[in-house]
Formats: sequence, structure tokens, C-alpha cells
Amino acid sequence: MSGEECVLSLRPAFLYLAPAMKRSDFHYELPENLVAQYPLAERATSRLLVLPAGGKVEDRIFADLPVLLNEKDLLVFNDTRVIPARLFGRKATGGRVEIFLERLLEGREILAQLRSGKTLRAGSRLTLSGEVTARVEGRQGAFYRLSLQGEGSVMEILERIGHVPLPPYITRQDEPLDRARYQTVFARRQGSVAAPTAGLHFDEALLGQVREQGVRTAFVTLHVGAGTFQPLRVEDVSRHRMHEEYMEVSPQVCEQVEETRRRGGRVIAVGTTVVRSLETASRSGRIEPFRGATDIFITPGYAFSCVDALVTNFHMPGSTLLMLVCAFGGMDRVMGAYRHAVEEKYRFFSYGDAMFLSRQYP
Repeated sequence: MSGEECVLSLRPAFLYLAPAMKRSDFHYELPENLVAQYPLAERATSRLLVLPAGGKVEDRIFADLPVLLNEKDLLVFNDTRVIPARLFGRKATGGRVEIFLERLLEGREILAQLRSGKTLRAGSRLTLSGEVTARVEGRQGAFYRLSLQGEGSVMEILERIGHVPLPPYITRQDEPLDRARYQTVFARRQGSVAAPTAGLHFDEALLGQVREQGVRTAFVTLHVGAGTFQPLRVEDVSRHRMHEEYMEVSPQVCEQVEETRRRGGRVIAVGTTVVRSLETASRSGRIEPFRGATDIFITPGYAFSCVDALVTNFHMPGSTLLMLVCAFGGMDRVMGAYRHAVEEKYRFFSYGDAMFLSRQYP
């Protein structure tokens, strides 16, 4: 996509906040045993909590999704691909270092979080394997800039020695099954360090079924950064600043959204990353092509411009993603649905179950 085809923005600062909003307003009690540690054997057998615009919560399975759709609808997915972003190495002193990639930079450089006993200085060298080393080039905020040296490109090195970057609430080590299951079946553009987890429930059979009934599909790209797991460190939500993530919404997607509007269908986002992408591209009130970084922060009080319904997993207490879902579905409705999910022993977070919720209109 050329610069003439899209609006290029390096850092649109989006912040929509209701008065006096606190992190504790988004807390709920979650038993530890409800945090899913493994995916189910079949993607579409996850449970699906349905939160309609009116009426009571419904308990379904994800394979029921087609009955909630109609031929006028547009399902929008995030086609980002998770890279093996966790690396392990040793310092010259022999001390262990864990490297968690944030994003790829120019040439052979990466931006990463480092877990080490001591702060590492520029010029420090790390041994990642017998043939791969990393040099600390400097700091960029809370992250380190590293240059990787070894046989092959940076991506080839990551594929060879990197580990699947499972989120911190999955307390086991990554296993071979995670290479496939912590990845959507439609992933194609490498760049994420976390999966767009709502998409994990779709298999090829389910995608074929929704297309056969006339539902259109579209794909945006948002490369999820490690910041998605960073907790809010302030009680006053207005003081939180979102991390940046790279995203693209193509002219074709914009045309598909406009066509859906003309035929009276719904724009259904598969995941909060898709909501953030479409709403960033719709900041003028009308969706326009976009390529660049977004730090959009959606909380209750935000006026949605594009998305009508949302498929999403369950999110951590007090997280920015839970705030987005509350903004979309109504805080009382969503928090009530979460309490219902806990009572009914739904599985939570990345490898857990899902929700389908319609947008709450004022």
C-alpha cells in the first residue's frame, strides 16, 4: 500500500474518558482455576456467552456463531501473525537473561524487554545459543535496543531459537502445540508478540460456514505489542497512557465497511484489536485508509463510529481491554456478564472462552 493510498499517522493521541473513572471500577473476582492454561482440542468447541442488545445472557458454544449472523453482515479479522518473541540467553558473567521482543526495528535490531538481575549497559553482549549473540545498543524508554548476530535474517533466527510468547497468566512453559494453537488459522503478516485471541476460535470449517451463508469477511492488521499485558499502574484512569501499536486499514476494507452500511448490515469486529483499528481509521466520523501507529484508549463515554458488534475473549480485571468492552457493551451489562461467566465456570483469557456482544447505544 503506497502513501497515496492511505492516511499515514505516526502517533494519533486518542483519549476518551468518563469523569472520575477508577481502575478499581473494573475489578472482578476470578478464581485461579478458571484461567485457561491450554487450548481445547477443537477451536470452535469453546463456549460462547451471548450478550444481546436486549434480553438475557445466553450460554452457547462458539460453533453456534453462524446463527447470530446474517448475510448482510461483515466480519472483520486481524491477520497479524505471532512471532517466536521470547528468547533466553546468558551474560558474559554467566547470569541468565530473558528477552521478550516488543517489535522489530530496522536492519538487525529489535526492541525488547529484558529480565536480568542487573541493568545492562550499551555494549554488553549476550549469548543466545552457540551461534547467535545479541549486543545491547542502548535504551528506548523501558525497552532495550538489541542487535542480533547469527546465521540468517532476524526472523529466521527467531523461528530457529525463539519460543512462543505465551502471556504471563499462562504459567507453564511453551510446548510444540502452541506453535499452531497460539496462532489464528488466517494469520499471515508477521509482527505480533501476542495473539489476537478472539480469532483463535475460528477453524477453516467455521470460516467456510459463515461465508457460505453470505457473510462477508475483511482483514485489518494490528501488530500486538508486549504492552497489551502491562497493568494500569495508576488508580485514576485519566492518567494512564496507552502503548503504541502498528496497524493498517486498507482502502479495500474501507470500501467493504461502506458497502455493509449501504446494505443495512453490521460491522462485526473479531477482537478488541479490530475495534481499535477500525475506530482509529474512523476518527473523522467516516472510515478512511490508515497506516501507522495508534495509541487509542477506549473507555466508557467513547462514541463509536464504526463497529456494531464484537466477538471477544474475557479480559483481565482492571485492564484497558476490559474498559474497551465495557465502553462497547455498557459497563453494568458487561460486568454482570463477567459475573455470570465466573458463576458458570467459563474459561478465561487467551486460551479461554468467548463473548458475542451487541453495541449498546445511548
